[in-house]
Amino acid sequence: MTNKRNYRKEYDNYHGKPKQKKRRASRNAARAIMAKKGKVTKGDKKDVHHTSGNPMNNTRLAVKSRNKNRSFARTSSGRKRNPRA
Repeated sequence: MTNKRNYRKEYDNYHGKPKQKKRRASRNAARAIMAKKGKVTKGDKKDVHHTSGNPMNNTRLAVKSRNKNRSFARTSSGRKRNPRA
């Protein structure tokens, strides 16, 4: 038996926190920067990659496909093999 997902609780416990809101705003700003440069467009199925691994740093950005940017090699403990990826 599966319970229904409580989106309100998720927002209150994680997505609504001030730190997470700032990170999300920075990610959105990064996409806007790349869109202004003409590197990404709406619906192109591409992600904006932070090459430093820090979502708050919008100085070094690259464009990657979704599957390359959203999945990373992991160690046995679950950490990223390359923390900058």
